[in-house]
Amino acid sequence: MASRNRKAVPQARAALDQFKYEVANEIGVPLKQGYNGDLTSAQAGSIGGYMVKKMIEQQEQQMAGHTNL
Repeated sequence: MASRNRKAVPQARAALDQFKYEVANEIGVPLKQGYNGDLTSAQAGSIGGYMVKKMIEQQEQQMAGHTNL
């Protein structure tokens, strides 16, 4: 089965990975490089959910003309 986890902007991969680790650290999830099968589904989901929340907040600020993030 082909991976459906492609980035819309492949050049953003490193920045998104860094953002993921920052978010995990911020919410207290012990994310590490490599295997993370010891995380619960709730922990893994909270990282993605919080990333989406922060990206939406940033976009809303940009749309409102406030680029100070």
